Amino acid sequence: MPLYKTIAPNSQTTVKIWKITESYEELMQLLDLNDESLLRVSSMKSAIHKRGFLSIRHLLREFDYTDKDLYYDENGKPHLKDGKFISISHSFIFSGIIISEVPVGIDIEKQRSKIKLIAKKFVDYESQYLSDSDEEYIRKLTLIWCIKESLYKLYATPGLSFKLHTLVLPFMIEDQSTKSWIDYNNDKKDFNSEYLEFDGFSCAYVI
Repeated sequence: MPLYKTIAPNSQTTVKIWKITESYEELMQLLDLNDESLLRVSSMKSAIHKRGFLSIRHLLREFDYTDKDLYYDENGKPHLKDGKFISISHSFIFSGIIISEVPVGIDIEKQRSKIKLIAKKFVDYESQYLSDSDEEYIRKLTLIWCIKESLYKLYATPGLSFKLHTLVLPFMIEDQSTKSWIDYNNDKKDFNSEYLEFDGFSCAYVI
């Protein structure tokens, strides 16, 4: 089973990333899904989504959890029954989980040029240091999206806007970390944001 990467940002936090090479049938093996998960995966029309869903359950096994240890609240945010914090992401052939003693968020995205078409929907402050003439523009845009999506998953508050309520401080791709902020309803918080790239994908997580 292809556990692709394990990262330990600190003593309380672990990130695990899975590269999905198995078939749906292979991924179903060794899993003990609850009734809700069985219904959910069987109703998915996309093979990619089915395999992504199951790969997340294999990642849970890597943490010594099962599908039955995971549940979702009314906002769709995942939780673990033992009280630890969890965040989940899946994009095409990669999936990832971050688990910590403190609130966290993770996102994985494939690097694609079409992100330029939606940049105005999530970029505001960041336009001060971004340039579409930069050869790294798409990669930086993708990382900004990943960081903001991770912030959104961590904060899990309806009404939070990527463009209006989050910002990412200037960074170089090789830095592999930056600061990010949420400023929403008089609640201003800063977060450590770390990121990496692999096989044409970007991944960011916030703690």
